[in-house]
Amino acid sequence: MICILNETRFRMRQVNIVGSSPFSQSSRVIQTLQAPPDVAPTSITVRTASETSLRLRWVPLPDSQYNGNPESVGYRVKYWRLDLPFAALAQVVNNRLERELTIEELEEWTEYELQMQAFNAIGAGPWSEVVRGRTRESVPSAAPENVSAEAVSSTQILLTWAAVPEQDQNGLILGYKILYRAKDLDPEPRTHVVRGNHTQSVLLAGLRKFVLYELQVLAFTRIGNGVPSSPLILERTKDDAPGPPVRLVFPEVRLTSVRIVWQPPEEPNGVILGYQIAYRLASSRPDTFTTVEVGATVRQFTATELAPESAYVFRLSAKTRQGWGEPLEATVITTEKRERPAPPRELQVPQVEVTARTLQLQWVPGSDGASPIRYFTVQVRELPGGEWQTYSSSISHEATACTVERLRPFTSYKLRLKATNDIGDSDFSSETEAVTTLQDVPGEPPGSVSATPHTTSSVLIQWQPPRDESLNGLLQGYRIYYRELESEAGASPEAKTLKSPSALRAELTAQSNFKTVNSSSTLTMYELTHLKKYRRYEVIMTAYNIIGESPASAPVEVFVGEAAPAMAPQNIQVTPLTASQLEVTWDPPPPESQNGNIQGYKIYYWEAGSQNKTEKMKVLFLPEPVVKLKNLTSHTKYLVSISAFNAAGDGPRSEPRQGRTHQAAPGAPSFLAFSEITSTTLNVSWGEPVAANGILQGYRVVYEPLAPVQGVSKVVTVDVKGNWQRWLKVRDLTKGVTYFFRVQARTIAYGPELQANVTAGPAEGSPGSPRGVSVTKSTSDLTLQWTEGSAGSTPTTGFVIEARPSDEGLWDMFVKDIPRSATSYTVSLDKLQQGVTYEFRVVAVNKMGYGEPSRPSPAVSAQVEAPFYEEWWFLLVMALSSLIIILLVVFALVLHGQNKKYKSCGAGKSISNMEESVTLDNGGFAALELNSRHLNVKSTFLKKNGTRSPPRPSPGGLRYSDEDICNKYNGAVLTESMSLKEKSVGASESEASDSDYEDALPKHSFVNHYMSDPTYYNSWKRRPPAAAPLRYEVVAGAETGQHPPPVITTQSSGGVYAPAGPGTRTPLTGFSSFV
Repeated sequence: MICILNETRFRMRQVNIVGSSPFSQSSRVIQTLQAPPDVAPTSITVRTASETSLRLRWVPLPDSQYNGNPESVGYRVKYWRLDLPFAALAQVVNNRLERELTIEELEEWTEYELQMQAFNAIGAGPWSEVVRGRTRESVPSAAPENVSAEAVSSTQILLTWAAVPEQDQNGLILGYKILYRAKDLDPEPRTHVVRGNHTQSVLLAGLRKFVLYELQVLAFTRIGNGVPSSPLILERTKDDAPGPPVRLVFPEVRLTSVRIVWQPPEEPNGVILGYQIAYRLASSRPDTFTTVEVGATVRQFTATELAPESAYVFRLSAKTRQGWGEPLEATVITTEKRERPAPPRELQVPQVEVTARTLQLQWVPGSDGASPIRYFTVQVRELPGGEWQTYSSSISHEATACTVERLRPFTSYKLRLKATNDIGDSDFSSETEAVTTLQDVPGEPPGSVSATPHTTSSVLIQWQPPRDESLNGLLQGYRIYYRELESEAGASPEAKTLKSPSALRAELTAQSNFKTVNSSSTLTMYELTHLKKYRRYEVIMTAYNIIGESPASAPVEVFVGEAAPAMAPQNIQVTPLTASQLEVTWDPPPPESQNGNIQGYKIYYWEAGSQNKTEKMKVLFLPEPVVKLKNLTSHTKYLVSISAFNAAGDGPRSEPRQGRTHQAAPGAPSFLAFSEITSTTLNVSWGEPVAANGILQGYRVVYEPLAPVQGVSKVVTVDVKGNWQRWLKVRDLTKGVTYFFRVQARTIAYGPELQANVTAGPAEGSPGSPRGVSVTKSTSDLTLQWTEGSAGSTPTTGFVIEARPSDEGLWDMFVKDIPRSATSYTVSLDKLQQGVTYEFRVVAVNKMGYGEPSRPSPAVSAQVEAPFYEEWWFLLVMALSSLIIILLVVFALVLHGQNKKYKSCGAGKSISNMEESVTLDNGGFAALELNSRHLNVKSTFLKKNGTRSPPRPSPGGLRYSDEDICNKYNGAVLTESMSLKEKSVGASESEASDSDYEDALPKHSFVNHYMSDPTYYNSWKRRPPAAAPLRYEVVAGAETGQHPPPVITTQSSGGVYAPAGPGTRTPLTGFSSFV
């Protein structure tokens, strides 16, 4: 059999008695024509959704039964009231995968019949079997009719009405409620309930006299209250004798007169026609009153000709059409010695008088201040943070207790009291101790009660706790009443009680069978188990405390036997396949939670962070737990949640799992714009792609002239790395040439290009080129000067300066936003590259764009001319000068020290007898000559006649005693002298005069000592042979064979140096040993 709308190929072969031939070639593809669906949807069920809606469920057609294009497949639902079969309505479902429909706007408590059929583009298939469903019972949608009221006495009103129209009853009428309140007196209406739907009148008693009442009537079913009647019925009770006037006081009391003031009765019970004042001496007979009548508008009266210092009794009464009312009596003393009363004392509230909404305050009156107390005022404060509120200001002066009403249950209060006499108010009494009213039953039931099939034999009940202010005590728990809806006479309701462990108890009554369950009063859900399959149940709830139960909630219905899966699919995995596809896999819910056969799954998926805007749902009927989500956005995080469904409905959704699609090539940049267009440069910028499709790695900018420039068409490609830079400075344009720009973004690959054309300046209507551009260079900056050129089509708005460095050769914008009024601009050389030559030109700007640039300025170097004190040679000169100054200072200090030492030697200080061997050496000649000059003594080694000096003794054979040397001439001074450079004797014989040789040598001269003390010539033998060899330096003499004068050489320790012996020293060049 060939399926409809299938593509088919045919081939043939022949068969005879020998066998079969090979198959022929395949025919071309043949597709069958479309046809209407052959079957209707299956497994159609109807359930009550609400009072005005039915929920219809079915199993969609499989793909093989579409018989046409899948996109054209849908379903049609036809429904009608059972009593009106010809008034059918229809709804169309265009989604071929849809599996349920809620039909709204139905009549309450009405039975309907329904049918379904599938259709495609060719036509509709057959209708399904008829199924029935009834909407839920509801509250009456209309009020009772013909409501009327009549006052039959001063405290009674008769109210009558007619039944609610049948079509608006929406269920069985269980009774009526009358709402009534005294207009402008009662804050909330009171309720009177009339049970049964046959009684249609009621006599309201206990009403206030001559008071206008507002009345309404409503019907109610087991679901709740219907609509109150409208408009309000207004009826006034009949009049009666009035109550006593209130707040009677005597503000002025004299010895012979009093003034009385009062207020109208709180219960006038009619129209006040006047007042009667009667008074007498308290000591006189009771029937000797003096009576005065005044009008209804009078509020005060003055009694005169009274006896001083006497007590009088006054009586005040009001009058209506029905006669004089109850009088108000008060006593007053005609005296002028009065004062305010003392506050009441000993306030107490007996616990036995405390109820849930009332308490009794008791007190002892204080002193009346020689003026009788007229009334008391009670104030109440709710704890912990309430304000003082006046409960009553008209409590009788004779009262010592007051019942305070209209209190809240299980609430703490404090009370206080004050007294009032003719003079004024007393202070408030001390506050009472905190008093807590008793608990009362909760004022309202749990809210938002719902019943949902949980398994095939259990129902999950959920609710919201009552408001705290309606609990009226400590909430103990909840009671769940449920019953099976069968025939007219159903079983008695059964209740399950949810209580806290502290209140664990079992309750058995004649009406209910309680099952006690441990729970907390904060619980908001409970599962009813072991129910009968395929039955309807009704559930109501109450909250209860230690006093009793709240009113019942509105009943809810639930069908038991079909339940949605109790758990979500398990082990969900989301794997990216491509840049636009994710693969989702999962495991079915545990078998014990499936509650029947799983028909499919619903896959919910959305972009992370925008669930409300991007959430989509895909229905999967296939048994395989895997699906591919297609047409997703590249490189985007998606969250996926899955629920399973069966014939009863959808199970819970799983926790979302996250996956990210792969990257793809990005979209085109969002925009392409050009700015700062001059004849050679421009700035091109672009926007980030709207669809990045990944991590943007950079951009590619390509530009080229539309036509060859001088026969050359150059294509320039620039790759910009990263996403932070979305602009490019182009500096190699040709004046007046149109260029073609292309920009594309890159992630893992380059995306599509965004293209635009732009023409290099100058723009049409832009200013002409400035003239006379010159550059003046100073030590630290450059100053450019110019003259404004011709104006364009609009006024010039400013100038820009372009620069061209010698190391690049391209013009670039250097300074922008120069004011129009400027004709010069100063540039700091610090902004330029040192050692580079620059050319400058000026461009004028107006609203049309950048104009023609000026001629380039002369090239100028950016080298900064440093001041002379920063030149290298200046630093060198300063260093040499400093060194010379330091040497001069040191030289002067040395001369000053030597002068002081020789003056000490000339003063005749004793010379040590200690012998130390000294040695003459060429290295000490400079020191000897320095000391000789310091003492102004000529050298005796130079002879007058220029003959040679006597032979120089061997240095190894000379011995000197320290007695001939100044003890000031110690090792430190010798060492300082040795630091001077050796100086050779260069004086000729002609430089010496006769007087030079005739001058007497100083007593302590080295020369004199050397020449006149021969006793130490051979003293070197006494020297121990442990000293180190003597070192020598060769010094050229004035003539051949002439030897320089000897010098003293020091050791490293600072003492006089002596050679160890002639056999151990190194001979001087040109000399032989004396030994």
